[in-house]
Amino acid sequence: MVSLKLFHDYPDSSAAYAEFEKQHVLERVKALDAKARRKGLAELDPGRNPLIALGMEVNGEGKVTKNSYGVFHLSWMAEQRAEWPAEVERQVSEIRKGIREAHGVPLQFVIWAGMGGSAEDKSAYQACGLLRKGPRLYVLDSTDPAKLKAILEDMQRRSKLGLREALKRTLVVGMAMGMTSYEPVVNLTKICGLFEKHNVGSKTNFIYMTLPGSLLEQFAGPRGYRKVEVQLDGGNSTAGRHSSPLTCGSLYPLALAGVDPREWMAGTFLTEEEIGDAFRLASFLHMQGTAGRDKVTLMLPKAWSGVEVWTKQDFEESLGKSEELGLKVVVGERVKLANYRSPKEACQDRVFLAVARKGDADGAAEKAALLRRAGYPVAVVNFPPQTVLSRYMQFIHHVVFGMGYLRKMNFVTQPSVELYKAITSRVAAEGKDAGGLEKTSLWREVRGGPKQAKFPGGITLYYNQVPVEPAPEAKTAPEIYASLCRQLMAGNSVSYAELTFFGDLRYSANGRAVRKVMDQAAERLFRGCWKMPVDVYEGPAMNHSYHEMVIGHGGAFSTVMIAEKGERIPEVDYTADYHRAQFLATQAALAERGRAVVALVLKDCGEETRKALDGFFREALRFAKR
Repeated sequence: MVSLKLFHDYPDSSAAYAEFEKQHVLERVKALDAKARRKGLAELDPGRNPLIALGMEVNGEGKVTKNSYGVFHLSWMAEQRAEWPAEVERQVSEIRKGIREAHGVPLQFVIWAGMGGSAEDKSAYQACGLLRKGPRLYVLDSTDPAKLKAILEDMQRRSKLGLREALKRTLVVGMAMGMTSYEPVVNLTKICGLFEKHNVGSKTNFIYMTLPGSLLEQFAGPRGYRKVEVQLDGGNSTAGRHSSPLTCGSLYPLALAGVDPREWMAGTFLTEEEIGDAFRLASFLHMQGTAGRDKVTLMLPKAWSGVEVWTKQDFEESLGKSEELGLKVVVGERVKLANYRSPKEACQDRVFLAVARKGDADGAAEKAALLRRAGYPVAVVNFPPQTVLSRYMQFIHHVVFGMGYLRKMNFVTQPSVELYKAITSRVAAEGKDAGGLEKTSLWREVRGGPKQAKFPGGITLYYNQVPVEPAPEAKTAPEIYASLCRQLMAGNSVSYAELTFFGDLRYSANGRAVRKVMDQAAERLFRGCWKMPVDVYEGPAMNHSYHEMVIGHGGAFSTVMIAEKGERIPEVDYTADYHRAQFLATQAALAERGRAVVALVLKDCGEETRKALDGFFREALRFAKR
């Protein structure tokens, strides 16, 4: 049984929680969802039931176009559909068999092409060790050719085979939970081209999961690729980030790795008492947020540490829409009191969420006790020993919904993500017509003008889209960078930061080395010096994961980075053009909403440039300390 303890619960959250019981929220959600599935969306009136505006999509004419409460009803249905686990195993076995019959080889690799919610859970499962016993899975959540190139090289290295033979052993999955997600199509087009170049039949090796009529279906359907229904009930009632833990996009990689789907599904069957605890936690976090403590610092047990970005995405993409009231989930930090402002300071903006599994000796309880004694607001959620990860995920979904309910906020839409995608499409088309991105108006806006400064070693800072000027004493690029951030902090325009690199940080050696430099800068400059939370991640996956908070609520000092010299895969004419368009579009989307963003353009990702980047941040730190 899940249990919850709250410490320093001021302002008191009990009144907020009482609304869930008083309004019978859980019972009403179940009744509304059942009506939507039984009678259809046309029978629903958003004006008569406020829960429709919270968990469904409604068009400009006031008509319900999608019920997104599938995040809950898939679990409720799974309790009644005992045949579902066997059906998942049957479908996965059929895919394995198809590859073996077509090519006479076993399944050895999976390339999962998707963005945001279509990808983050796979990264989480892999990081938590759940996919260890299955085929090697690669998450292809970028249009940077460097990522696909590194994946293909790793496949050949592990199999000790040429690319043609490695492709035969590969399942390629395209997943898009949005109508306009173009990135999976870009990657699938190139991978399909590789199969054709090497004369390998691809029909048994490609599957896709998407909404009817989406860009992905327009690509995959005419090619005869196998379509897998997103949900076992045949519906499309989940938002992308809610596709885990119970859509086929979540169940397939687990089943391929031998995870028991019966145990996994059963893990999501929360009791009413556990859902009540989720609503209590939602009430606590909501009230802390209203008091200005909106930086939820997450502490997970070691076995679940890999799910922190997934958790961050679930909260921020769902609840980041409001200018007035936001919620930042802080991950990737060591508990370090020296990096936090004192609980006695009015500007202290942290609340801590500690998650523990009884029997796990990883110090979570001790860290929570330390923070509690220091006077910080702390919530501790205890799960029973050996709890399946799916239970945690379903619990978090209920917390997110609970906060959406209290804030009267739709927890399934993502308008800011759509803004960035629309700008990307526009600038990519303009670049194609003009003969290159360098000839587009957005390129001139971002990369032109006097607001730029070079740093020795191949680093250039562009700050055309920051609403303040650097201090007169700031002369070098690192000093200008530090000065801009410091002034924005002083004016209360920013309270956290992001360092986002547009390129592969996971599979290529150079990318992993760049990530190390970014992590060190995050710790020394932002956390240590400015006592500011900072996100370190990879673009454009970040745009689809938690950029809703960065664009929607704001408050971030955004540093977006890219290497001028990009990778190519000449064999299928895969260049970084679309990826670079996303880099530009990210800055444009942020600037359009008045958010502070600067760009760092690196000559390349080589060792000398990485040393220069490290030097840039070290000099910025020295200036900041002055």
